[in-house]
Amino acid sequence: MFMKSLTTGLAAMLLLAPQLASAKDLKLADFQPPTHFVAEKGYKKFAETIAEKTGGEVTVTVYMGGELGAGPAEQYSRAVEGVADIAFGLPGYTASNFPVTLLSELPGVIQADTGTERIMANIDLLSSEYRRVVLLGLWNNAPNLLMTANKPVRSMADVKGLKLRVPSRNAGLVVSAWGGTPVSMPASEVYNAMQTGVIDGAMIDATALGAFKLEEVTKYITMGMDTTISDFFVIMNRDSFEGLTDDQQQIVMDAGRQLALDGNAAWLGIADKSVADFAARDGKEVITLTPEAAAEFNAASAPVVEQVVAEVDGQGLNGSAYVKALKGE
Repeated sequence: MFMKSLTTGLAAMLLLAPQLASAKDLKLADFQPPTHFVAEKGYKKFAETIAEKTGGEVTVTVYMGGELGAGPAEQYSRAVEGVADIAFGLPGYTASNFPVTLLSELPGVIQADTGTERIMANIDLLSSEYRRVVLLGLWNNAPNLLMTANKPVRSMADVKGLKLRVPSRNAGLVVSAWGGTPVSMPASEVYNAMQTGVIDGAMIDATALGAFKLEEVTKYITMGMDTTISDFFVIMNRDSFEGLTDDQQQIVMDAGRQLALDGNAAWLGIADKSVADFAARDGKEVITLTPEAAAEFNAASAPVVEQVVAEVDGQGLNGSAYVKALKGE
């Protein structure tokens, strides 16, 4: 009787084994605070879609606020090394890995409202930069604005000497061309740096006013010039991806592309509202540059765009081709 029971139990375990082996929970790491809108407006649908379409065989658990490791710049490494199965990050934080990707952030290369569709339509041109991971989604945020703690910027002359946070090397080149001093820094550190005077302001998109509470340390916002537009990616560990069935892989890829579109829409919508709310507060001012002042900024940025594209081409990469594709040329 014992042997019969044991045999029956082993048979049942063998029947269950394929199901158990295919059940996977994917860990998604994001360094942004748990209250960040991307959790509700992006990851919730992403996780629900994957669970529903795989019949619950693949699930996603989201870890916000750096729960899987502190340091925004380390997000790419976390995906490569498998600390996280999926990671959200900015390619600009590890710019040397993504010279072609980051061309889309240069002034005038994309428009905020159509950029993500153009990026996703030409995603194959970026394949060489994501050999170590699987690129699930890539989207642009709202245009980066100049936020300053105390000094209003109404012309390019006002930028001279200001220490301004930048999200990437390319953004730093633009700030330098405007006469400022770029300071590389992740978004999560900007509040303290502005509050303590380590920096005078930041080049960052308007959603940071609420997401990182920058409205508390910002007095002036300047907009109206062509500026940089940062990219966000969601990438996946290759072993984790290859451990899925072909059908599951396609479901995850499709969900990642939808996440890019949803992420872009969320950033743009919240950015517009954030600027309006900021302008309505006492003691705050949104400065829209005059056409003449904006033209001066844009003229200073133009050589930077040419320089960066030429540098990428000089590495034997398809920089010019990618920029033309994004512009629809």
